[in-house]
Amino acid sequence: MTTQDPLILGFPEYRKQTQQLAQAADLDYAEVQLHHFPDGESKVRLPLELPEHLIFCRSLHHPNDKLVELMLAAQGARNQGAKTLSLVAPYLCYMRQDKAFHPGEVVSQKIIGGLIASHFDNILTVDAHLHRVHHLADAVPAKQAINITATEPMAHFLRQKIEQPLLIGPDEESEQWVAEIAALQNLDYTVATKQRLGDRDVHISLPAGNFTGKNIVLVDDVASTGKTLLAAVRLLAPYHPASISILVTHAFFVDDAIHQLKNAGVRNIWSCDSIPHPTNAISLADSLARNLDFSETHPSQAGSH
Repeated sequence: MTTQDPLILGFPEYRKQTQQLAQAADLDYAEVQLHHFPDGESKVRLPLELPEHLIFCRSLHHPNDKLVELMLAAQGARNQGAKTLSLVAPYLCYMRQDKAFHPGEVVSQKIIGGLIASHFDNILTVDAHLHRVHHLADAVPAKQAINITATEPMAHFLRQKIEQPLLIGPDEESEQWVAEIAALQNLDYTVATKQRLGDRDVHISLPAGNFTGKNIVLVDDVASTGKTLLAAVRLLAPYHPASISILVTHAFFVDDAIHQLKNAGVRNIWSCDSIPHPTNAISLADSLARNLDFSETHPSQAGSH
């Protein structure tokens, strides 16, 4: 390895996915070593020899400890002479809170986005959960802030699994992903409407349509509690579809969400490997590797939600 070759640095909990990224990008892989002290503090250790360009890869679900360790690693790399630091965060945290909905609420998106940009020259993420912000660079003001979508590998995967499914977005926010996957495979799609009453309380209304006997695939970017998907599944059940499957980019499915969805009649639950989860079925390594040349201009950095 010469100083001109970037090095991909991974972390233990995302080792498999980062090694796949390094292989797809034809780059060397090394790992950040972590030690956690009894008081909760982290000790971070980097390789002794570093090239000028380091590409850190870490998915930022359950982010608080990870962010501190990333900041320590980034500053340590600068101290060792690294000139350019890039971050591949397949799941990017703290993007939801882009305004104060109640007096006194902290707008975490701007703060965390600014923190990341202060340590990393470039950031690459997948299907960032943006609402009123339409460009990732507005949330993370790095030199290059690239937000790619997982719709192409998701569409390719779906083509191999189900013939002519009907795609349904469980709410209006999901329409961009549903529409793009449908367009890539020439599939029919429709979108439900949602009224959110709380973090775990939602009301779903299905559009008019014939769902009987159809192989239905519910498509969304993030599945947290799974309540939105569960509500949609329960509304579809009386139509007796041939099957109901779920396809998401980022899989949390907290608590007993998977159990509830399976009990409600869901046959398949598939996700991308942006967050390690038992439902992972789609690798993002190739899509991420194609976007690792941060010297190029990326025209499609918008990431509206």
